[in-house]
Amino acid sequence: MADLKSTATPGFLREEELRQAIELLYYAYRDFTAEPDAMLARYGFGRAHHRVIYFVGRHPQMSVSDLLAILRITKQSLSRVLSQLVRQGFVRQSPGNRDRRRRLLELTEKGTELERQLSENQRQRMARAYREAGAPAVEGFRKVMFGIISSEEDRKRIGRRNDVPR
Repeated sequence: MADLKSTATPGFLREEELRQAIELLYYAYRDFTAEPDAMLARYGFGRAHHRVIYFVGRHPQMSVSDLLAILRITKQSLSRVLSQLVRQGFVRQSPGNRDRRRRLLELTEKGTELERQLSENQRQRMARAYREAGAPAVEGFRKVMFGIISSEEDRKRIGRRNDVPR
């Protein structure tokens, strides 16, 4: 492990700057999720429900196994959340075209509307922060966030959709 106190270490890699970055992630995530959390609570839902709604909305007809790979939760946890979302009419499951055992997921109209409401405040926050920071900072942010992702599979998944730095 590199010596973070070395005089050759750039300022942004010093212990205090790294700790501040960690704190910034915590505070940003808290504020980023506050409004959606309040909306979800009205339905008796939590953040796991939000993640399912978000990713199913981003990837219509995704399989349950693909969703498990993204969320990295147990089948039992996903089953509980997904069953509730299906039962309450936010998500629809259908059998796969080639493999009928494969379950494909998509949002219903009700689910699409909830996803829009949950994400609206978050999109506005991101847009405001991006505008204030400017294009070079946005590119730097994307590089840093991409660098934090440890799974090569996840990096590829994101890279297929976006012009993400490699």
